[in-house]
Amino acid sequence: MTTKLAHLVRRTSIVLVTGGLVLAVAGPAGADVPEGWSDPDAVSPLHALLVLVGIPALLFVLITLAVVVPGLVKGERFTPGGQATQDQWFGGPSKGTAQLPAPDTEESKAGGASGRW
Repeated sequence: MTTKLAHLVRRTSIVLVTGGLVLAVAGPAGADVPEGWSDPDAVSPLHALLVLVGIPALLFVLITLAVVVPGLVKGERFTPGGQATQDQWFGGPSKGTAQLPAPDTEESKAGGASGRW
């Protein structure tokens, strides 16, 4: 075996043995519910599905709309999955960097980074 292959085999075996030991030692908790605690009702599968899938899906839709809608309001074209012929800047100037302010004086902060320290 080459040295690199031997190191790979050694590391893989260490990870597998360590993971196996962790899984062998871990087991389900055998404790009962304490006496002072209530015994809650079972959760319906529909409610669990709505909470675990519905809320993240709703957040995904809201975030997507928050990103796309301002550009659509400005009249920008948006084709999801289409061939992009140029880079897209959502919510930025419609004519690209030509509409950005240029520095008008030496002390101006517009126009990007400066090479002076």
